[in-house]
Amino acid sequence: MDKKTLERYKPLKRELLMIDKQISKLEERREELPVVMGKVQSSDHEFPYTERRVSVQMYEPKEADKIDREIVRKRARKRQIESEMEEIKEFIENMPEGEDRQVFELYYLEGMKQREVADIVGLEQSSISKKITTYLQLSYNS
Repeated sequence: MDKKTLERYKPLKRELLMIDKQISKLEERREELPVVMGKVQSSDHEFPYTERRVSVQMYEPKEADKIDREIVRKRARKRQIESEMEEIKEFIENMPEGEDRQVFELYYLEGMKQREVADIVGLEQSSISKKITTYLQLSYNS
């Protein structure tokens, strides 16, 4: 794991919230679409399975399909983001308990500034940066 990947956690978290809102709005838009009568094919439940056309109520098909495709695309991106975030969380959770892990949790997962982390942990601000760099170098080399 490198710093760039770890630093993506906070922007990914923001993007995830944004995508959730967008999906909700798309679902609301779909519910507001006009209902039209459409014809679909069906078959009898018993043998012989005779095909027939049935009229059903449905949302305006072209617009509903467009919205559904967008929802599918947004949900795929959401799964991708969740996967990236989980990878970062697992890296930090697999760190041994202690000061290093606390620094990583506060700085990367909680999104605190190095000064804030230093105050909580009881170190100098410059020590926070050094701890992060040293731990990542050690984990990369092992």
